[in-house]
Amino acid sequence: MKIIGRKERIHLPDWGVKNIIAKVDTGAYTSSIHCSHIAVDDGGVLHFVVLDPSHKQYKNTVQQTSTYEVKKVTSSSGQSEMRYKVKTRVVIFEEEIEAEFTLTNRSEMKYPILLGRKLLKGRFLVDVSKMYLAKKSKRTAL
Repeated sequence: MKIIGRKERIHLPDWGVKNIIAKVDTGAYTSSIHCSHIAVDDGGVLHFVVLDPSHKQYKNTVQQTSTYEVKKVTSSSGQSEMRYKVKTRVVIFEEEIEAEFTLTNRSEMKYPILLGRKLLKGRFLVDVSKMYLAKKSKRTAL
């Protein structure tokens, strides 16, 4: 298994997001990402915008999928909420992983993306004393 730090740079190629900082959170089961304008239309299609205008990688592009779930998530403050969960590709180190993300408003948080245990399990060991270990590895072009 590769060693990952407490913060890493990742790519989300399906959503056009490159080299964004994600916080590794072993307390979270599922990964999460900051999104805005989250809504389901009358046809059951989920629409959302990744990030928001305050983020330099914001593209104001509406993503859509008809493949999603609704999941009950308990935050670190103990509050439960229902969130949409979607799948997308994540590139970290030179590995491409299909991962699940819950969509939420993280505008008050320092990092727009959390990588949870489900993505980490069986792939990475976390060294909390390190950061940006993926940056130091050989990257594949997107």
